[in-house]
Amino acid sequence: MSRVFLVFGLAVAVAAGLAANPAFAETPLEVLDAIKTEASATPGFQGFSAAHGESFFKTKHNHNLSCSTCHTDNPAAQGKHSETDKLIKPLAPAANEERFTDMKKVAKWFKRNCNDVLDRECTAQEKGDVLSYLLTVKK
Repeated sequence: MSRVFLVFGLAVAVAAGLAANPAFAETPLEVLDAIKTEASATPGFQGFSAAHGESFFKTKHNHNLSCSTCHTDNPAAQGKHSETDKLIKPLAPAANEERFTDMKKVAKWFKRNCNDVLDRECTAQEKGDVLSYLLTVKK
């Protein structure tokens, strides 16, 4: 009998944990707000610019790479990694509802990709500008 209660208790605990942790914890706008909080600590911060984000996204930086090298000039389209040819799901949230819904993943994504393209981490301004741009991209 105690095994039945133990199994039932574990099932209830797992179900409660799943209900408390939805698949998408944040929205892209909430992620952008978190980046804005980070950027606000920078003297002279005056907000994000989708136009600057688009320019940054499409401009070639170090190693002759840009964000669009892998993600294409249309972030609503499927991309392909420039070295491995691995397919990349669309980056724009309008075309891929999974994008920018987990701040930890976003931070990891920006850190890795900015280091690849810029040989450094992106600033909060750059991240916010790029995300602001990506939020304007339609399917």
